[in-house]
Amino acid sequence: MIDHVGINCANYAESQRFYDAVLGTLGFSRQLDVGPAIGYGRAGKPTFWISDAPAGPNREVHLAFEAADEDAVRAFHRAAVELGAEVLHPPRLWPEYHPGYFGAFVRDPDGNNVEAVWHGA
Repeated sequence: MIDHVGINCANYAESQRFYDAVLGTLGFSRQLDVGPAIGYGRAGKPTFWISDAPAGPNREVHLAFEAADEDAVRAFHRAAVELGAEVLHPPRLWPEYHPGYFGAFVRDPDGNNVEAVWHGA
């Protein structure tokens, strides 16, 4: 169900030190570091992300749900649009994340960044 979760951090450097240490005790480590965001996980799969967002309206929670295929991502997007959700990114490939990453992003009624993702495109 849950593919990955992301939080925004007011003090990015402090959060990096904190999560490097505490997640390391659980066997998790940095899997991807793209500057303003770091993905922690195991075996090359980042499942928990931290992002640099010191203040402002972009300090939302990001939650990604695992989809079965591209059609499921598109269905998620259509359902959200029909319910009046703000579209952050329509369904598309995201090669900057990794080859085959296909996702769509919307805002839920509380303003959170909610995504459906399929990794097999």
